[in-house]
Formats: sequence, C-alpha cells, structure tokens
Amino acid sequence: MGLLKAIVNTVMEPWYFLAGAVVLLLFVLWQREKIASNAVGYGVLGFLAAFFLVGSFDPNFRLIITKPDNVPIVGLIFLLVFFVWYSIREAVLNDRRILAGAGPIEKAESDRVWVWPDLVYTELISLIVCSVILIVWSILLKAPLEQPANPANTPNPSKAPWYFLGLQEMLVYFDPWLAGVVLPGLIIVGLICIPYIDKNPKGNGYFTFVERKAEITIFLFGFVVLWCSLIVLGTFLRGPNWNFFGPFEFWDVHKLEALTNVNLSEYVWIRWLHTGLPSFWLIRESPGIILVLFYVFVLPVILGKTVFKMYYAKLGAPRYYVASFLFVVMMSLPLKMLSRWLFNLKYVVNIGEYFFNI
Repeated sequence: MGLLKAIVNTVMEPWYFLAGAVVLLLFVLWQREKIASNAVGYGVLGFLAAFFLVGSFDPNFRLIITKPDNVPIVGLIFLLVFFVWYSIREAVLNDRRILAGAGPIEKAESDRVWVWPDLVYTELISLIVCSVILIVWSILLKAPLEQPANPANTPNPSKAPWYFLGLQEMLVYFDPWLAGVVLPGLIIVGLICIPYIDKNPKGNGYFTFVERKAEITIFLFGFVVLWCSLIVLGTFLRGPNWNFFGPFEFWDVHKLEALTNVNLSEYVWIRWLHTGLPSFWLIRESPGIILVLFYVFVLPVILGKTVFKMYYAKLGAPRYYVASFLFVVMMSLPLKMLSRWLFNLKYVVNIGEYFFNI
C-alpha cells in the first residue's frame, strides 16, 4: 500500500496531472467506440468509488475528502465522469444511426414525450429526491463555519469557494488584472461569440461527435481539463502555503519547496547573454513583448495558412481570426502553467515601473 500511495502521489504532481488529463481526454475521444459501452462507463465509476473507499483508510486522504467543503467536489468528480461518458455514449450511438441513414434518436417521434404529465412528473420526483438528499446531507455534515474573520489568524491555506478555485489557481500564474478580469471576461465573450462563429447546423439539438470533432474536442479541453481539473487541483492538491501535496501526503505547514521564479528577461539577458539587465524597461522586456505579439497576432496567421487552413477557408477571415484569438488565449493558461512548473518562469513581460505583467 505504501508503494501504491507513493505512485499516486507522484502521478498527481501538477505537470503529470495536467499532461495526464490531456492524454486521457484524447484517448477517450480516440477510443470512444469502446468507451461508450456500459461495462466501461460503470466500470470507471466503480473504480473511482473503490479508490475513494480504499483511500479513505489513509488518515491524510480521509481528512481531505471528508472536509465538508470538499464533499461536493467528490460528488462533482463522479457526476463529471458520468455525464462526459454518457454524452460520448449518446454521440457514438447517434453517429452509428446517422451512418446507417436512420438519423439521430433525438429526431425520432417515438422518443418524444409530453410536457404534461411526463416531464412534470419526472421533475416532481427529482425535486423530492434532491430535497431528501439535501436534508440528510445537512444532518450528517456540519456546515463549514469558522471563527469570525481575524486578520491576525488567517486560514492556511486560505481558499476561495469551490466555484472560484479555478480563478484562484489562475491567479498563481497571471496578475490579478489578467486572471481576475481579462481572462474571465474573454470566457464570457467567447461563449457569446460561439453562435456567430460556428454556423454549422449539424449537431444542433442532438448528440454527435463525427459531425463536430474539433468543436467538441476544444470544448472538452477547456471545460474538463482547464476548468474542472483546476477545481480538483485546488481542492485536493493545494495545501498550506499554497504548495502542492499528493492525495496521501501529510499537509506539512513547514514544507519548503526550492522554487525560484525567473522572468523571461532574466533568462535572456543574464542566463543566455551573460550580461546585466538593461535599465530601460522597453529594451529589458523587448524579448517578452516580441514573443507576446508574435503569439497573439502572428501565430494565428501562420496557423491559418498551415494547420488550420481548412477552418480559415470554412469560416472566412473575420470569424477565423476571432476564433483563433480566443483559442490562443485559452492555450496561454496551460502554456503558462507548464512554464512555471518546468522552467520556474514567472512573467513573460515584467514591467514593474507601470505594474504591467504578463
């Protein structure tokens, strides 16, 4: 058991965690025909249940998952796995029907029901079940209420509510103006732009994957890997002093990690060119500024002429450049996370004179 716990703790290191989530998502989509079977879906849920059950015998693991704040996240993991699997299963079934010329099941008249009494009856049963669950929950689990706020005695770690843990994790890698304002704003703007960018009528109102491969892959990457995974990471793997801890690792408040955050300008001028930092900020930060401008404005053009050539022709220039801008902004988060974890890179652009950092 000690060896298994050590393996799990190692696998849950942040860079392995993120890379594993991406690889697992791509594998699931690649092998979706096999993943869609009931044996695989319920088998994965059973494995998760066994993992949490067996893991609960470890005092460190049990202390984390039984904390009243964290219990909903445990349920979120099961719900996320189930609904992702269910959507893939329905998409596979519909793709088979469409290939056979039968059309998606959602379009079939035999599958339709009346709002009254069918839908209302189902909603009434769901209301009763959810009310019972919430009542039992409130009796068994104490509300996570703490002492009145005291600036001289702050919690360690001090975490936001679970629905803000993704934003709190982003604040580690970006300045507050980026992580708290610009990036969440672009998420909302991107969701608003989807109907105007993607005018493909296929997949509208029914599950499918073959007709929306790129769109579904990007959505699952953004939602599962870059949002839900950050919530899980912030809930279970972030401990005292905001250090990373494995699921079976003791949260030692005195744990120290040798980590020196280095800016890109320091890499270029000091480590590579073996000289001092220029005093003028524009010259000092010119490598980072050039890199950011290339990434935001030049890279979409290159991708439109090479990898995304088909989408450029399909969407047209205006819609393509809006979509590609949102795409490179989304990808800036995992790139910045990996740069921090692997190369200790803090800022690409660090203009302290004007409090402007990227």
